[in-house]
Amino acid sequence: MESYLYLEKWNLIGRYIAFAIGAIGILMAAYHFLRLMLTVELKKRYDFINRYEIRSLWTSALLIIIAIGFYVNTLVNEGEIIWLLVRVFVTIMVGLIIGVIISNLLKFYYPFYVEKRLRKLRYTPRKSPKTGKPMKLLSEEEEDVYLDEGMQAEENVFSVDYDVWIDEETGHTKIEKYAGHLVALQCPECSYQTLKVVKEEILESPTETEEGELMKFYKCDYCGYKERKAFRVARLKKVEGYNKSSAVL
Repeated sequence: MESYLYLEKWNLIGRYIAFAIGAIGILMAAYHFLRLMLTVELKKRYDFINRYEIRSLWTSALLIIIAIGFYVNTLVNEGEIIWLLVRVFVTIMVGLIIGVIISNLLKFYYPFYVEKRLRKLRYTPRKSPKTGKPMKLLSEEEEDVYLDEGMQAEENVFSVDYDVWIDEETGHTKIEKYAGHLVALQCPECSYQTLKVVKEEILESPTETEEGELMKFYKCDYCGYKERKAFRVARLKKVEGYNKSSAVL
């Protein structure tokens, strides 16, 4: 009798929790797609999808999985407490498996769909605010006339890619900035994304008992600014079965 009352109370509370968490998950996904629908400018829509979509879907999916787990464990009204704990354990294991599957789908397969949408958004002709007519996307050679030296330097190190759209009737131009395929830091001197590592030097070699020190030298490809930063190197980790050690950075 006592266990029955316990389960009845758990079922009531569990359902409330399940409905609350599930509602939050659904509302998060709905909010994401509502904001996407209300974002009219193509470049802003591109940035919004690129920055938030996969993360938002994963968070929503995680909350819905948790909500389903709570709800499933409120469907049985009879049984000992030990069986409740067993059901909770099995639910957690099944939830973890489903979560890993969804995580892998969003991490390895969904990005192909996202990339296709982003490409379409990026190359859809922009409308001129002057005439309302489609603008022309300039080629790499043509766009250099409209980019300053710093922008060209960013493109030369492949840290940034610029698209230049022009209204051929009025000469109005629109410049859009996209991430390149190589990594460069923002230069504190000129503020362009052209600061790259040009050399690395080990000041102190790590041992199995002491950390080491690595110095990285940076140089800006645009203004020539230079700086260096020191980084700690983890102690050597001995690999079983071998006589020598390896460093774990």
